Amino acid sequence: MKVYIYKVGLLLAGIGFSVAGLHAGGHIAPLRQVLDSTLSRPVSDKSVVDEVVCVVGDEPILKSDIEVMKLQAQAEGVKWKNGNGDGEIMEQIAVQKLFLHQAALDSIDVPESEIAQGIDQQIDYWISMPQIGSKEKLEEFQRKSLAQIRQDLHDDYKNRQLMQKMQEKLVSDIKVSPSEVREYFKNMPSDSLPVIPTMVEVQILTQTPRIEQEEINRIKNELRSYTERVTKGETSFQTLASLYSQDPGSARRGGELGYMGRGMLDPAFAAAAFNLTDPQKLSKVVESEFGYHIIQFVDRRGDKVNCRHILLKPRVSEASIEAAKLRLDSIGSDIRAGKFTFDGATAFVSDDKDTKNNHGLMVNSSENSRTSRFKMKDLPTEVAQVVETMEVGDISAPFQMVNEKGKTVCAIVKLKSRIPEHRATITEDFQAMKDVVVAKRRQEVLHDWIVRKIKDTYVSMNPRYKNSKFEYEGWVR
Repeated sequence: MKVYIYKVGLLLAGIGFSVAGLHAGGHIAPLRQVLDSTLSRPVSDKSVVDEVVCVVGDEPILKSDIEVMKLQAQAEGVKWKNGNGDGEIMEQIAVQKLFLHQAALDSIDVPESEIAQGIDQQIDYWISMPQIGSKEKLEEFQRKSLAQIRQDLHDDYKNRQLMQKMQEKLVSDIKVSPSEVREYFKNMPSDSLPVIPTMVEVQILTQTPRIEQEEINRIKNELRSYTERVTKGETSFQTLASLYSQDPGSARRGGELGYMGRGMLDPAFAAAAFNLTDPQKLSKVVESEFGYHIIQFVDRRGDKVNCRHILLKPRVSEASIEAAKLRLDSIGSDIRAGKFTFDGATAFVSDDKDTKNNHGLMVNSSENSRTSRFKMKDLPTEVAQVVETMEVGDISAPFQMVNEKGKTVCAIVKLKSRIPEHRATITEDFQAMKDVVVAKRRQEVLHDWIVRKIKDTYVSMNPRYKNSKFEYEGWVR
């Protein structure tokens, strides 16, 4: 019996399928209870485990597929729009098959390295849940080994990515002009305009606590000892990476990163990795922005290299953290006293390479835009907690945080601006209003594509489902 437990994922257009899903960062229903409940049901006329209830193209949809997804959704509190939800779930599965079929026709593929990374993120999320907390607990909970869990997730994750890539291709050419945005909102009542949440602009100045030389030497010696053990054949690189590497994602794969181009890697790490050609010869200790590494060559394909690594991060002493905070406290006092500006200070004393040449202004980057405005929830947690109580123009006291590279830094921030929650205006919130129009157009394009695809695809449905209320026309022939 094939079990489908994943979201349809029509996220680009906002098509609101609500099937409960297994996705990194999402809510996880109690899978064991779901599957136990399904598998312990007696086979009867009302519950046929492997009955084919619909065929889309040459792909069957089983009654068991619907029941498992229904139990999963019910565990998450999903409410059905129509009846008992069977028709909705069947339609969602059928739409998935339409996208997957088209992805196959268009030769869309998902690299295995991308699949492995996504599965690792999912597993990491599960392990981080309070009721699980460890790899061993996850294996106990799922009643299978970690390798089996990965294998079971593989096809479902790949299918979700294929559907997303297919949708992206279908809507990739959609663009809207400023005049189209103005026209869309021209006659819209003010209480129907999008609500723009509170937005802030934040400047940041960081100092990296000094790492004592003794700690650096300890880390390097530890990595050299790993190299010696591998070279002597006492153990494998994969084993040591799994046990000791502080890069949790790759450690679960024995340190393997997958195929990466130079631009995807830290420059110092890339220089070392691309110079390796022999899996038997490990790199020297390499320092990057993430910490210290040793690297093992695996394979090369064109301009991409696959390698394993072991990452160790030096421990920062409390004395170093306090010293960095004292420096920042002094800098903050001088700025408040007017000796120099926050903008000027960032260029000379900030360690944050991403902001120091931009007057410390933090940048909120996405696939579609770069802006200095942040929703509070999009700020780093430590920054948001500080900014929450600040007034515009205030400079914070020094605080400790972990940056995006996983390193401990100390920082002060200045609240440059705060724009309270408000209804969107074309002059102040054009990008947000444009995003609404683009999403609407994408939704329309995908909806129309699904309707056309249904008409061109063979569909055979069990008669008892034909009275269901479907979102899309054409399922019933």
